[in-house]
Amino acid sequence: QVQLVESGGGLVQAGDSLRLSCAVSGRTFSSYVMAWFRQAPGKEREFVAAVGWRGASTSYGDSVRGRFTISRDNAKNTYYLQMNSLKPEDTAVYYCAAPSKIIELSKVHVTHEYEYWGRGTQVTVSS
Repeated sequence: QVQLVESGGGLVQAGDSLRLSCAVSGRTFSSYVMAWFRQAPGKEREFVAAVGWRGASTSYGDSVRGRFTISRDNAKNTYYLQMNSLKPEDTAVYYCAAPSKIIELSKVHVTHEYEYWGRGTQVTVSS
């Protein structure tokens, strides 16, 4: 059974940093893109970042580019989201996601390309 478990969320002030982790068990996704999404109350789930299987290629949503960094450790089957210069508008539940197949680079931001999802971790940024 595949499980993705996020951790590292919390309440911080604007300008602070947080590091989210996603621990994966049940299978290895070392050959696949892994991604983070987020969802704020009353809004649709939004693409945050994705990382290629080697960790060298990354993609970011416009609202986080330059502030967030996604990375992965395939040996630990874990991937990360380093979030710097946090803003109140970053407040959301953050989800990690994994696919069951190879995803084209042009589609890494599409939610339905991902089959496996964690339960999410809350990030709240106060002003």
